[in-house]
Amino acid sequence: MVMKTRPELARCISEREAEERARMVNRLRRIEGQIRGLSEMVASGRPCEDVAQQMAAVRRALERAYMHMMTCTLMEVADGYTPEGEIKQDVQRVLDLLQKYA
Repeated sequence: MVMKTRPELARCISEREAEERARMVNRLRRIEGQIRGLSEMVASGRPCEDVAQQMAAVRRALERAYMHMMTCTLMEVADGYTPEGEIKQDVQRVLDLLQKYA
């Protein structure tokens, strides 16, 4: 296994972050479309059960997006970890975020 130098590693991380950001924007745009669809369903008088089913789908999509963002937060902590770093404090910060917003 070949170890990457710091600039190579930074470039890989940067490229991965850009790809992740693009995926998250696409995910949020899909959710945005689902919410617009919900508004149209309500405006057109669709049955409450149909609307509720779609609301549940949107809620699940948002929950998945949230968990993905928290995973990214953990990866940022791991990417920045050094043996002398305070990883326990960083991990605790992420856990506090999960408890606060989950």
